[in-house]
Amino acid sequence: MQTTVKPTRTFPDTLLNQYRRQGDAPADAVIAAVTETGGKEALSRLMRWLADTSTVDTSAQPEPVQQFVAQYGVLPAWADPMLMARGMAFFQKHAGAIGLTLGLYSLPYCYLGADGAQVLWLTERIRNDTARRLRETGEWVFTVNDPKQWPTGQAIRHILKIRLIHAASRWFVLHSGRWNMDWGHPINQEDMTGTNGAFSYVVLRGLRKIGVRAGDADEEAYLHHINVVGYINGVAEELLPRNLREAYHLERAIARRHFTASEAGAGLTKSLLNAISEVVTSNSAGSRPESVRNLAAAQMRFFLGDEYATMLGIPDVPVEKRLITLVNALPIFPELIPTKPSVVSA
Repeated sequence: MQTTVKPTRTFPDTLLNQYRRQGDAPADAVIAAVTETGGKEALSRLMRWLADTSTVDTSAQPEPVQQFVAQYGVLPAWADPMLMARGMAFFQKHAGAIGLTLGLYSLPYCYLGADGAQVLWLTERIRNDTARRLRETGEWVFTVNDPKQWPTGQAIRHILKIRLIHAASRWFVLHSGRWNMDWGHPINQEDMTGTNGAFSYVVLRGLRKIGVRAGDADEEAYLHHINVVGYINGVAEELLPRNLREAYHLERAIARRHFTASEAGAGLTKSLLNAISEVVTSNSAGSRPESVRNLAAAQMRFFLGDEYATMLGIPDVPVEKRLITLVNALPIFPELIPTKPSVVSA
């Protein structure tokens, strides 16, 4: 039987260099309008609303915010509702394994991009109160993968709030006097598409590593769904991979260009390991923080490989290989786990 080869684009340096100098013009314009009218105090008020995950009501927000949500709170023309539904069904079926993969593979994978990681390092959104940020990430992931949240527009509005948080972070970093433009524009299009890939293609690759088998149709549907999320979140359509083969080429290009050891990457990974230990021990009676941290570090090495793990300063802990499978019980994102996890006390 003849195998059909999927068509694919490549992502040359000339293209990625162009997008590395670009932010998100529509979202950045909202932040500029808010600060021009009310200064830094108005932006701080907006940030408090953006960080409040309990509401997406814009009625009390500045006019530019309301207009932005109204204009961009729609699906792209190419979004396929049936593929999105299948992608979300795939997520729901494997929610626990996906939560594990996000926490121990996707997030540290993002920190390998040394220049892009500088934003998180400088804004201290991850360094400070990392456990809370981890819970917020899990809550957001669950929302955008909940089929009930899309017909009501709730999912789209939650995505747009994150998009504006990114724009506000750009503003703060650019006005901090600490940003080096040699790193590229803060939260630029290349870094945004890399993060989107970490939440789609890298998740799928991680699931394969831990033995979760899925057909091409389910994986392509999940990629499509997360592409829709990425587009609403401001990623340029040209940078969204149309299939898994393109996703592979894009991931390889970004890794070749940017993955290296850095103080920011190592510091963010250390904070993440500490936060995972805090979250898991608070949700699993009897778990010991150091044991949880060691198991998490071992699983990160399993996912990333020794070269990347060493770049991030992940300790090569003396955990027996047979114990690594226990990490599947770690409730890194408790809201993604449908049943009560096993106690980890190794």
